[in-house]
Amino acid sequence: MRQKFDLTQLKWTLHGYYPEEWRMGDSAGAGIMLLPEIIIHDVSFPSSVQKILHEHGLLPDWNIGFNSSQCEWVENRHWFFKADLPDNWLGDDKNYKLVCHGIDGFGELWINQQCVYKFNNSYVCHTIDITDALKPSGNVLKIIFCDQPRWLGQMNYTSQITQWKPRFNYRWDWTARLVQIGIWDGIDLEATYDAYLAEAFVFTSADIKSQKGVVDLQINVNQWNSEKLLIELSDSEKSVVYSRTLCKYDLHDNRYSFELNNIKLWWPNGMGPAHLYNLTLSLIDQSGKIVDAIQKRIGFRNITWEQCKGAPANADPWLCVVNGKPVFLAGVNWTPIRPNFADLSSDDYDKRLKTYQEIGFNVLRLWGGAFLEKQCLYDICDERGILVWQEFPLSSSGIENYPPDDDVAIKEMACIAQYFIAARGYHACILAWSGGNELMSSKAGPDPATLAHPMIGAIAQVVRENDPYRRFMPTSPSGPRFVADENEYGQGLHWDVHGPWVPRGRLQDQWTKYWNNDDSLFRSEVGAPGPSSMALMEKYTGDYNLFPPSKENIFWRRFSFWIDHDQFVAETGREPKNIEVYIDWGQNRQALALSIAVSACRKRFPSCGGIILWMGHDSFPCPANTSIIDFEGEPKPAALAIAKILHSCK
Repeated sequence: MRQKFDLTQLKWTLHGYYPEEWRMGDSAGAGIMLLPEIIIHDVSFPSSVQKILHEHGLLPDWNIGFNSSQCEWVENRHWFFKADLPDNWLGDDKNYKLVCHGIDGFGELWINQQCVYKFNNSYVCHTIDITDALKPSGNVLKIIFCDQPRWLGQMNYTSQITQWKPRFNYRWDWTARLVQIGIWDGIDLEATYDAYLAEAFVFTSADIKSQKGVVDLQINVNQWNSEKLLIELSDSEKSVVYSRTLCKYDLHDNRYSFELNNIKLWWPNGMGPAHLYNLTLSLIDQSGKIVDAIQKRIGFRNITWEQCKGAPANADPWLCVVNGKPVFLAGVNWTPIRPNFADLSSDDYDKRLKTYQEIGFNVLRLWGGAFLEKQCLYDICDERGILVWQEFPLSSSGIENYPPDDDVAIKEMACIAQYFIAARGYHACILAWSGGNELMSSKAGPDPATLAHPMIGAIAQVVRENDPYRRFMPTSPSGPRFVADENEYGQGLHWDVHGPWVPRGRLQDQWTKYWNNDDSLFRSEVGAPGPSSMALMEKYTGDYNLFPPSKENIFWRRFSFWIDHDQFVAETGREPKNIEVYIDWGQNRQALALSIAVSACRKRFPSCGGIILWMGHDSFPCPANTSIIDFEGEPKPAALAIAKILHSCK
């Protein structure tokens, strides 16, 4: 039997120390207790340390001006959350585990005066047996964040990135440095004894001709004796469509499969309803009492990949077929909504995902420089029919893009991949798994990584063993070329490619010609910069000047990738009169550039399997970026222009 206690309901205190001072206790020789620099009572989580400090007036709003630089001291302290465990949660005949679903950072977990666990991985759930460390009463829990990795940012050496914490927090070309520290998901205390459901892996498939669905289960039960396992599947109307009671001998190697007739299929956005079913696994004792249960929402769909029309014989398949129907994949690259993602609500996710659905998008590529997103993202994508191309947490670094190849890093990444699949693999929305973002086959580049790389090969093996139903892509892009060079059009070298991100010259000339002659099979990153709105920039500029929008202006130079001032002068023959003129020009140019790209790819379908724009939404109030949704979740003109194209194709 298992009981769960939600630790977010406790009263927590946040302590902040200079590094290592908290270890001193009474100062040696002086008999003086070293007090924390900061004590804040009655804090709640999930939360970042940064949010708590801001709410108590100890940090400025890092989104305004250059305030983020005034927040960097936070990562140079040690922080711990402290709470008392209620005595009535504990008993002599139980085993106790802490289940930490999301801890962002490196540190230690203490029970009373004992360190029971050290954590150094933000990407996995940490489960810690604390039974032996507990006293009969008066137990104190401390979750301590110690020294964080110093630099994992965009310009780096990928082969040297072996510290598993989200890299985008260390600055990227679309966000400032804000190294989040904190608890970004729930923490439970689990009390267990006798039989309970340790874990359950669920995968579904659908046969289109017979209209049958298959549910494959791998169920691990602790101390399973005379208990029965009840499997129930109900539809969206809560009507039970399948029910079966099993004993432990009905499972073979902890596996069980069953079929369901006349299923309602899960369809991507724009193709039909995204039907979902509720699966409940209940462990029942001899008296008929439910002693443990697991619930998951699942969907039935059949996804295959075929070669695009006219593709080279040796090319990878880039035409996605869902439930027997080829679908043009159109979507955005998803980056975290905020650097302090611990502080997001499901409403923050739903606002953006609803907008993407309304635009007509049917796929998100979850970028490898981030983290395994919160459960609510996948739940909402299930509901809204948005496919998820999930990358594992590896990314390019500009200077060198070769993944780590040492045995320790490979083993750690294999564990991360296994956890990603276990935690999110049951979702109907999961389209495919990918090794990571823009990884190269050698330190010199420039060819995309393949299964020949030791780490990519190890991840592929994890996917084959844990989710054989879904495709694995070594990296994005993949194939002979990283980008599509128009001088190589017609040679069969452009499979899944990235770029371009900055249109040069007149859009009606070079840009249009580039897309009209394109022979790429898939475009998983394409972008064009566009400014944020005047209202948003005025809100977040602080004391800095918005004008001129050029590299001479420190406010614009901060994200210098996306300054289009010189292009404005080249096109118009003059300097912009004011910032409003520049914003209007820049937003319209982004809308036209992306419209040309999306239209060209859509017209070539099924010779082109799809296009995914870089990027979806802003994580920071950049004056300009390639995003089509601004920092506050509002569409730029480009998003509205793309919506017209996608809806006109239905």
